[in-house]
Amino acid sequence: MKHMDDEWEKVVRQEPFAESPFTEEHKQNVLRQVAWLKSGSGQKMSDVGDKSTEQNTLPNQHRRRLRSHKAVMACTTIAAVAAAVILWNGQIVEPVIEKVYPTAALQYTDDAGMSLLTDKMKKNVAVTMRDYLGKQLLITKVKDLPVSGRVSVEAGKEGDAEYALVWLDAATGNLREVQMRREMSANELEHRYLRQIPSLLQGIGGDPALTPISANRYVGMKQGELEPESYTTLSLENEESYGEIIWLQDAAISVSGDVQPDQVSQTALTYAEDSIEAFTGNADLDLTSIHRTKDDENGRDIIIFSFENNYFVQTTEGTLGINYAVIDANSYQKDYTTWEEVEAYHEKLLQVKESTLREKVEPLIKKIFKVDLQAYKLHRNTEAPGIVTFELDSTRDVFQIRYNEDARITMITRDANL
Repeated sequence: MKHMDDEWEKVVRQEPFAESPFTEEHKQNVLRQVAWLKSGSGQKMSDVGDKSTEQNTLPNQHRRRLRSHKAVMACTTIAAVAAAVILWNGQIVEPVIEKVYPTAALQYTDDAGMSLLTDKMKKNVAVTMRDYLGKQLLITKVKDLPVSGRVSVEAGKEGDAEYALVWLDAATGNLREVQMRREMSANELEHRYLRQIPSLLQGIGGDPALTPISANRYVGMKQGELEPESYTTLSLENEESYGEIIWLQDAAISVSGDVQPDQVSQTALTYAEDSIEAFTGNADLDLTSIHRTKDDENGRDIIIFSFENNYFVQTTEGTLGINYAVIDANSYQKDYTTWEEVEAYHEKLLQVKESTLREKVEPLIKKIFKVDLQAYKLHRNTEAPGIVTFELDSTRDVFQIRYNEDARITMITRDANL
C-alpha cells in the first residue's frame, strides 16, 4: 500500500488540477502542506468529532471498520487540502485550511504576554496579516496598555524589512490601529497583481515586457478607521528602461515607466527641446529618455524629458492646472561641513539683489514661455533661501525660480492654475 504522502500525485491529476503545470515545485508545496496537516495543528482539526460517545458503544469490529474508514477519509481530505496550494490555470487557489482555521498558521514565541490574547484577538491578527500583508510573521512581543485599553502585538523586529505592530481593543478584541511592512521578491507577489502588469504599462505607452524585480508593501490603519489600507509598490526594469506600479488594495493608483518619443505629443517634445536650448544656450544636447507617471491617486499625469548633462523638462497636468519646469540638476554649491558654513551660504543667497535676478531670468522666461516678467512682483521666503517667486496679481500665473549665490538660475517652474 502506498504511503499517505504518495497520494499527492493521484489527487493533483484529478479535476480541477488536471491541466495545471506539473512540476517538482508543486509536488514540494503539496508535501509541505501534508506535513503541516499531520503536525499538531493539523491533527487537532482532523481529530474533531472523533471522540464521540458512539465509539464507546460500538462493538470492536465496527470500531475497527469505522477507524479504517476515517483513515481513508483523512488521507483524501489531507491530500485535497494540500493540493489547494497548487497553481491552477496560472492562479493560486486559496488553501482551504487558511479559510476555515486562520490562526493555524499564526506563529508566536513563548512570550508570557501571549496569555493576554483571546481567540478573537489571535484570529484578527492572523487574518489581518494574511489578507493585507500576505504573510504570517512571528509574534515576538505582546503588551498590555491598560491606560489606553489596548493590547499591542509586535511581530518581527522594528528595524527589519518585515515588521508588524497591531493594537487591539482589550475589551472586544477588535483592531484599533495597524502598521505593517514587508519587502519581497517579485515572484512572491500575488498573481492578482502580476497579471495586471502588461496592460498597465501599455496604458501609459510603456514597455509591457519590463521584468518585475522587487516589491514593498505597507499596511496602515489609524484610530477610527474601519479597515487597514494596503499599499504595494512594484519595481520593474530591463536593460534599457525601468518602471514602477503602486496599488492601493488591489487597484493600481500609480503607473510609471520609460516611453518612446512616438508615445508622447510631438508638440510637447518639440517644446521641451526648445526649452532646454533656451535655458542652456546649447542646441546640441541629446534627449536621453522620456519617463511618464500616471498618478490617479493625486490626479496627475507627469512626463519627464531627460537630456544629457543632467538637464530635465517636467510637465505635470492635474486637477489644479498645468505645471511646467525646466531644471538644471547639476550641483554647483560647495559641500559644507558645519552649520555655520551653511548659514553663511544662505545669507549670500538672500543678499542676491532683485535686479540681478531679473537680469538673469527675464530673458529665459521670455524665450521659453513668451512672457514679459516686468509686471510680475518678486516674493522672497526667508525659510527657503535660494528660491523666489514672481507672481502677477491679476492672475494665478506664478513663476518659481531657484538660483545659486552667483545668481546662476538652476530651475524655472511655471505654475499656471488656469
